[in-house]
Amino acid sequence: MKRILAGLLAACCVAAVASRAADATAPDVLAKSVTEEVLAVLRADKEIQAGNQKRLADLVEKKVLPHFNFTRMTQLAVGRHWREASPEQQQALVDEFRGLLVQTYAATFMAYRDLTIEYRPVRIQPDDTDAVIKSYINQTGGKAVTVDYRMHKSAAGWKVYDVVVADLSLVQTYRGTFNSEVQKGGVDGLIKALVAKNKQLAEK
Repeated sequence: MKRILAGLLAACCVAAVASRAADATAPDVLAKSVTEEVLAVLRADKEIQAGNQKRLADLVEKKVLPHFNFTRMTQLAVGRHWREASPEQQQALVDEFRGLLVQTYAATFMAYRDLTIEYRPVRIQPDDTDAVIKSYINQTGGKAVTVDYRMHKSAAGWKVYDVVVADLSLVQTYRGTFNSEVQKGGVDGLIKALVAKNKQLAEK
């Protein structure tokens, strides 16, 4: 889980690149520059360092999450149960999953602000609609963690829909948890579990 959280921090940085990656001749170089910019803000913002969680959550909400395709991400995480959900339940799942990631990002940002991230060169053709950006998170005193970002190009631009940390997919990890909740209480049970988890994280 620690490695996944480290990957989530890096995902926050690379997400800001996603919508512009189609126009960049070297998106890995662009990703590096954005990463350095975001980490610089985290290291310099005294209010965030003092524990201002609202300011941190606002940063994630405004600068990062607009570049994620949460509908696709939630659909993949819920799996076959997505078709069982009504449109209202599907929207609730997307909203709560989005909220869960906001809380998770906000809770782990500061712990990993001193990490350095390296990107592998990537080639994206003009007609490509899917891409994977590969990177390494260098941990002090530990082995580098590989992080892959799966993105899809839509009319709204490039959007992140999955993060793979050390060969462990974020979507697949949540799929197991979500499936267990649906088995116990149906789709409504999963929604209630997400609501409870978000409330718990917010109280912390």
